[in-house]
Amino acid sequence: MMNDLPPGAIRETITRTVEWVDTDASGHHHNSFIMRSVEAAEARLFKRLGVLEEYFGIAPRVHHEVDFRSKLYFGQEATTLLEIESVGRSSMTFRFEVMGEDFERGAATVPRRLAASGRYVTVHVPKDTEESAPWPEAFLERLRAAAVDG
Repeated sequence: MMNDLPPGAIRETITRTVEWVDTDASGHHHNSFIMRSVEAAEARLFKRLGVLEEYFGIAPRVHHEVDFRSKLYFGQEATTLLEIESVGRSSMTFRFEVMGEDFERGAATVPRRLAASGRYVTVHVPKDTEESAPWPEAFLERLRAAAVDG
């Protein structure tokens, strides 16, 4: 168990552009853009840690919470910060923020601001099972090393 993980010790940042397909009839981002950006940061994090293959396919999401704060527009850059908040026996809790970067929209400037924030939980469910199980020790060692290395 790693519930003594220092806050923000394992984090990833990714910047993506809001594409036309990411918008809806209201003229701003669709809610799914937020989670796709968070999942892209999650994939980059576990790839950097060298455990991408071990993590994906065995860590379904079991809880999501998102607070939507402001709009993102087609062509605007959005920066996602993802942090592992805690690691339990078989669960892992993440927190995230998605910031809309400064953006020229017609004659107005949209300042950098928080677009969404939230948390989600994944649970280790080994392949070919339906039950949660403790995280493998080798996986936890990679997380410990990343927390120490910063």
